[in-house]
Amino acid sequence: MKKLIIILIVGMIALTGCVASPKQEVKSTSSGTIKEITIAGAGGLIEKMIRDEVAPKFTEKTGIKVNFIAGLSSEILSKVELQKNAPQIDIAMLSPTDVQRAESKELIELLSTKQIPNLAKIDERFVAVDDVSVPIFGYTIAPAYNKDIFEKEGIAPIASWNDLIRPEYKGRTAFSDISSDFTYTILYNLAFANGGSLDNMEPGLTKAKEMAAYSTTFYKNSTQMIPALQQEAAIVTVMGSYNIAQVADSGIPLQMVVPKEGSPLLANSATIVKNSSNKKAAEEFVDLLISPEMQEHFSEGGFYPVIEGVETSDKYESIIGVKESDNLYRQDVPKLAEIRGMWADRFMKEVTPDLGKKVGN
Repeated sequence: MKKLIIILIVGMIALTGCVASPKQEVKSTSSGTIKEITIAGAGGLIEKMIRDEVAPKFTEKTGIKVNFIAGLSSEILSKVELQKNAPQIDIAMLSPTDVQRAESKELIELLSTKQIPNLAKIDERFVAVDDVSVPIFGYTIAPAYNKDIFEKEGIAPIASWNDLIRPEYKGRTAFSDISSDFTYTILYNLAFANGGSLDNMEPGLTKAKEMAAYSTTFYKNSTQMIPALQQEAAIVTVMGSYNIAQVADSGIPLQMVVPKEGSPLLANSATIVKNSSNKKAAEEFVDLLISPEMQEHFSEGGFYPVIEGVETSDKYESIIGVKESDNLYRQDVPKLAEIRGMWADRFMKEVTPDLGKKVGN
């Protein structure tokens, strides 16, 4: 009997030794016991805001580490597709058309207010694709001009998408190539401004040829466009409102305009990757992104708040602020994604060759 008691005591001691020490414990949250989540999104300002503002707040609240992978939206979508059988990314932050592609390939999860309560506060105009994406960083793509130079040279302010085509600033434009959302937005809005539609983009293509003739080049992206504006080699551009705010921060008096035909309301959106092993934590992170506190932070960085009750920062109101009377519309993302390849191809073949034809005249 004594021998049996000794054996039982030894066994209990051995089992006790198997319990994790406090140093090995991971904080348990409403998301379960999770050590880290991975977000993939744009670099630059968006990456900085997530790393500096959102991630520390989330980690403090949940004990979960946040990994961030910077990349272009198209690159992130490619990674998600390649990893679809074993996802390594929990949240993919995508452009509107890439959200549509991800949804059509069944790469992202359905979302609802039950899991993400702050969804109830979203301004629907920013939503790329219903039920699968959450707008986070709001913006528009619109024309902007150097206010001081326009006034000095007596150039009338831009009021229409057609005003991008003027001899007064030939050779002094900063437009991107058609691979960028900036110039794709120019193309379909020129169509709208000249009697066309998404089913008939020919009028836009015709006007884009005139625009190219007054331009010396099409830039690859905003990283190339911004120095041209800062050096005043360019005095007219079309880019994201947050880019315009960035140029204004550098001391250039750039003024955004919502043309009379309108501009689209857009957002860099969060999607939760299908079959993510950290789905609940990802939902909590997305809910934090659209909280009033975080949206106010993003507004201070030049983005439009995507939820009701938060206003554009006073700092940028005079530069990129919009009025109730401004025609800001929700994009037809599925249609734009469907037709983009064809019209981008035609733009490269028919518009790009006309670059600079009227600059020397």
